[in-house]
Amino acid sequence: MAADRLRVAVFGASGYVGGELLRLLLGHPQVEIAAATSTRYAGRPVSTVHPNLRGLTGLRFRSPEEMGGFDVVFLAAELQTAIKVGADLAKRDECLIDLSPAYRLRDPAVFERYYGTAHTAPELLGSFVSGHPEDNRAALRTARLVSVPGCMVIATLIALRPFAADDLVDGDVIVDCRIGSSGSGAAAERLNLHAERSGALRVFAPHGHRHEAEVCQASGLAVRMTATGVEAVRGAQVVCHVPLRRPLSEVEIRRLYRDAYADEPFVRVIAQRRGLYRLPEPKILIGSNFCDVGFSVTPDGRRVVAVAALDNLMKGSAGTGVQCLNIRMGWPERLGLAFAGLHPI
Repeated sequence: MAADRLRVAVFGASGYVGGELLRLLLGHPQVEIAAATSTRYAGRPVSTVHPNLRGLTGLRFRSPEEMGGFDVVFLAAELQTAIKVGADLAKRDECLIDLSPAYRLRDPAVFERYYGTAHTAPELLGSFVSGHPEDNRAALRTARLVSVPGCMVIATLIALRPFAADDLVDGDVIVDCRIGSSGSGAAAERLNLHAERSGALRVFAPHGHRHEAEVCQASGLAVRMTATGVEAVRGAQVVCHVPLRRPLSEVEIRRLYRDAYADEPFVRVIAQRRGLYRLPEPKILIGSNFCDVGFSVTPDGRRVVAVAALDNLMKGSAGTGVQCLNIRMGWPERLGLAFAGLHPI
């Protein structure tokens, strides 16, 4: 490895997000994966858990106790582990990019309300910069502690940003989220077994989904969120019902979106009147770091249905994590993230 490459570690590398991080970082020209940790699989090749990496690396999982001496650590562990590990890493010099929910919320009371347990390191809440490049690029350039939002949060914030920025929202926003099974992680409970999930449209959060708190915190809007599990492995789509303070035409709304995202490398505004993909769908985004956003407006111009879609493991997680790394290091944001997605799939 070149001497000037960053030494990067992935803590919790055996999960779906950890595997996606390894895939991306193996193809990144500026980094060396110095460690990939897993308690369960320590000592085994990473390709035994992530078979898509066969022949690409001889990397083996390490025990978490062997962590140390890295430039950047990606944290992809479950909540309670991430809280503890994140608190330990926050005391050290490494740049930490956390992809768990551990440090996304700033208010301990809000965290306890949505997660049903008290945060064990409340003094660190608010210390992490939100890893949402479209809103926090300037802060990310110097951040040492970064917390990447949830996949449905990223999609929702991208859908709502033009209306929130111009104070155009009048009342509660209703967000209907659809998510593939990989959003539940690799440690599937019976709820996510194929026999139980196949053919189902399961509303697993009719109200009060944890991502609701993140969207409210970041946008300043009153948001009510529902979440449904759909029969897909990857992909997330949000349908946001937005009441407006004043009527807006289709042309005005399209201009709002294009002005907001004209310079964003990974946000595409969809404005097609014909074809199969007139509104954003995750299907054509699998493996890519794009978030597509589009809309429909009611005839009276008083309500917008804003739709955003992404790959929950990419732009919704690992891809945004790598994008944050690129911003932090002053590299081009597309570095290691140029894959366009597949069609058909």
